[in-house]
Amino acid sequence: MTGHRGDVDGSETTRDDGRHESTNERLDRNWAEILQELRVTMTGTQIVSGFLLALAFTERFEELDSYQLVVYLVLVGVAALATAVSIAPVVVHRVLFRKLRKHQVVQLGSGYLMSAAILVAVLAVGVCHLIFDFVAGRAAGVIAGVVTLIAVLALWVLPLTMRDHDRSA
Repeated sequence: MTGHRGDVDGSETTRDDGRHESTNERLDRNWAEILQELRVTMTGTQIVSGFLLALAFTERFEELDSYQLVVYLVLVGVAALATAVSIAPVVVHRVLFRKLRKHQVVQLGSGYLMSAAILVAVLAVGVCHLIFDFVAGRAAGVIAGVVTLIAVLALWVLPLTMRDHDRSA
């Protein structure tokens, strides 16, 4: 039997996944999945943000050179943006709650979640670069940042290629 199945972004495909759910049930399930993924993303963002904020109050913070200070401030900005983007789905839900617009809530929530994931990846690369730069020197910082970036991209390639492969099938 072919039924409607929605991806987490709220889009509908006509592929039988063995579920027999209404559109509302599917959207509710998708929204619950987005919220769970946001919990994971927010935890990472909070840990990195806390680290960055605490760093400014350490004695060694004054040892940062001008480049490191710029990188640090950019990372604080990215962390603040990641926090705001991670909270945005909650605001969307509150604003559109009981307006019979769950499809839009799920679609916006999915977009914000992907944006937050990208920002957290940028944070991971940047923080790794900054720490290695400060502790072991500029060359080590660049290498650590590049290696982290390659690792992030490698981890994202498989699901992205799987998604694209599913769309072409």
